[in-house]
Amino acid sequence: MLEINEIFGPTIQGEGKRVGNPSVFVRFGKCNMQCPGFEVEYETPSGIKKCSCDSFYASDIAFRDEWKKYTSSESLIEEVSKYLPSYKADIVITGGEPLLYWQDQEFQNFLKYWIINNYSVTIETNGSIDIVLNQEWHKNIIFSLSVKLSNSGESLQKRINIKSLKTIIDFTTESYLKFVINKDFLPLASKEIEDILKQIPSCDVYVMPLGDTAEAIDKNSLSVIEFAIEKGFKYSDRLHIRVWNNKRGV
Repeated sequence: MLEINEIFGPTIQGEGKRVGNPSVFVRFGKCNMQCPGFEVEYETPSGIKKCSCDSFYASDIAFRDEWKKYTSSESLIEEVSKYLPSYKADIVITGGEPLLYWQDQEFQNFLKYWIINNYSVTIETNGSIDIVLNQEWHKNIIFSLSVKLSNSGESLQKRINIKSLKTIIDFTTESYLKFVINKDFLPLASKEIEDILKQIPSCDVYVMPLGDTAEAIDKNSLSVIEFAIEKGFKYSDRLHIRVWNNKRGV
C-alpha cells in the first residue's frame, strides 16, 4: 500500500543539487521522525497543537485520513503522469520519509518506471533507514540525504545512520548530503557535520538556511552562506519558500 499525501507540479525544485529544475513532486505519507526542534507550529485535525518540520501534514499520521492510498504502481504512475508537462520534468519523491516504503515491491516498480524511461529521479530522505541497493537501475537514483542534526530535536541514535549513508553514497553516482541550519546553531553544526563526514565516503555537501517563511530564511541565509564559504560546502537556498512561503502544491 502506497500512501500519498499529495502530488503537485510542474513546479521548480527549490533546493539541493537540482535546484531550479522543472519538477513533479510525489509526497509520501509517514515519517520515522517528527523533528520538533524545527519549531513549525501546527494543529492536527483533532485539535492537538504540536511542533514539527514544515511538512508535518505528511510526517504526522494524525493526517493519515487525508492521504490517498494506491494498491498498485500502475495506478500511481497514471496519476503522476497527469501532472507531467510536454517535456521530461524531474520526478521528486519526498515525504514524510519515502524510504519507509523501500521494501514494498510496488514502490520499487514505481521508481523503476521513471528511471528506465530516462527521467531524473530524486528521493528526498533523512538517510536513517537501512536499505538494500542491488539493482543496476538503483545507481541512477539521486538520493538527497537531508541528514538531521541536533537542532532537529531528534536523538543522535535515531537521526544518524552511518551504514545507510555509506551504502547509498557508495552505490549511487549523484547522491549528496544537505543540512538545514540556523545562524545560532552554526558552531555546533560545524562539529556535527565534521563528525559525519569523517565516517562516510566523499560526496557533495549542501547547507541550507532554516525557516518555513521567506522572512525566516532571510534571517539565516547570510550566516549560512558565510559558513558554506568557510567550510568549502555548497550553499542551497530554498527558492520554493522564498517565492511561495511554504504554500502547498507549488
